[in-house]
Amino acid sequence: MEAAVAFSVRSLHIPTPLESSTPLRKSMFLSTQLNPPLSLVHGITSKSKLFTALSPTQLTEESSSNNLPEDEPEVEANSEKFDWYSQWYPLMPICDLDKRAPHAKKVLGIDVVVWWDRNEGAWQVFDDACPHRLAPLSEGRIDQWGRLQCVYHGWCFNGSGDCKFIPQAPPEGPPVHTFKKACVAAYPSTVQNDILWFWPNTDPQYKDIIERKRPPYIPELDDPSYNRLMGNRDITYGYEVLIENLMDPSHVPYAHYGLMRTQQPKVKADREGGRPLELSIEKLDINGFSADQGWSKSKFMPPCIFYAYTPDQPASSAETKKPSFQKKFGLIFICVPVSPGNSRLIWCFPRNFGLWIDKIVPRWMFHVGQNLILDSDLYLLHLEEQKIMDVGQANWQKSCFVPTKADALVVGFRKWLKKYAGSQVEWRGKYSGGVLPPTPPREQLLDRYWSHTVNCRSCNSAYKSLKVVEVMLQIISVASIGIVATMKQGGMSVVTRNSMVVFAVLSFALSRWLAHFIYKNFHYHDYNHAFR
Repeated sequence: MEAAVAFSVRSLHIPTPLESSTPLRKSMFLSTQLNPPLSLVHGITSKSKLFTALSPTQLTEESSSNNLPEDEPEVEANSEKFDWYSQWYPLMPICDLDKRAPHAKKVLGIDVVVWWDRNEGAWQVFDDACPHRLAPLSEGRIDQWGRLQCVYHGWCFNGSGDCKFIPQAPPEGPPVHTFKKACVAAYPSTVQNDILWFWPNTDPQYKDIIERKRPPYIPELDDPSYNRLMGNRDITYGYEVLIENLMDPSHVPYAHYGLMRTQQPKVKADREGGRPLELSIEKLDINGFSADQGWSKSKFMPPCIFYAYTPDQPASSAETKKPSFQKKFGLIFICVPVSPGNSRLIWCFPRNFGLWIDKIVPRWMFHVGQNLILDSDLYLLHLEEQKIMDVGQANWQKSCFVPTKADALVVGFRKWLKKYAGSQVEWRGKYSGGVLPPTPPREQLLDRYWSHTVNCRSCNSAYKSLKVVEVMLQIISVASIGIVATMKQGGMSVVTRNSMVVFAVLSFALSRWLAHFIYKNFHYHDYNHAFR
């Protein structure tokens, strides 16, 4: 039961680390297929400037300011510059894509359409614009021949983006459908770890990019001895804030109070039980960084992946004589830059124990808890991002006071972002200014339906089924009252009549409760920290 509680996946953020003096060994969680690999440094105290403070007794205002990487140039003269458009980006978990219809997605401000090409047996990623009059192809359909059809004028395209049919072109006329301008730009794409990835450049030189560079590979997501339930949600704050929030375990007992279990200190200084954390960066370069979180190791692999995992535990002398089962789990977060002020989170928490839980508990029920955790700090982070943009992303280190080691990973990410990527995502086209959209009404900001429910096959199916039950309960309630009303006096016993009235009232009350449940869990759930 403890495993069920711990992995009901209400722990969307990294739990508070546990103190342990046990030496750690190399993790199995990152395959050597990563290109280029990040190596973990074990048993060595970090000498990096990325720590945020020495200790409370040694800290002064001057020394804490000097510890922050605020005076370094955005890109050092001899350092490499991170190329945002020469990376693989995840679009969606395959389990949440419907092969019967095209899907609209946005990454790096690029609008794409994802669709299943049954002729090639592969997912295709195109520009989401018909070359005819720029209508969105994501609003189209897949025709009886397996082609992507624009529903504005019926133009059809194959898996390579070639136009195969223009209804308005006379058969005896020139084959205008073969012209280059009639084609749709197709992006390189691949499926790895049950996730669809795409390369954000349609230049022909990248057609075979998969042979030269692959997306980061995490073997546990393909290992049948691990569970690999995934989830996704569109977030109304940007990529930078999303990643640093996931790297920050010390906010969990406060922002998510009552939603997640955290280790309690021996002496609680407040109700929530926050405490000092010893986090440290072990290595940082253009390929990201590795970190020590005490209870776990973690890695940031730019641009998208941050994950924490439990390293292998050394066996005792008695255990070396016989094989022993080691419980392993990880927290994998894939953070996608969608547009300024918007991001997408794909998460997975693979583990090799308690697998029976996933066979009993429906996937959508896990997502209810995960969405509540996301909602509980979404408004905070949306406003935080607005304030950061007011002072400028490049001034983050000067504007935010981060004097403790609990913020080491956040400071490490901001340093990487400043040193190698100019402090922010490189937006192009209409988003090149990086201007944030205005703050929408709270109900729209915390919307679950369009940000998750319609994009999750499990939640969407549960939503539709529950709506059917709600309507049926209302029909039963009305029908019961109608039968009682139409029956003549004496045609029904008093007991039966009263029973049907009670049944009608209960059915109506249950339908109202169910409507509230559906709205709260699939549409909008407000969160007030003052009353937690």
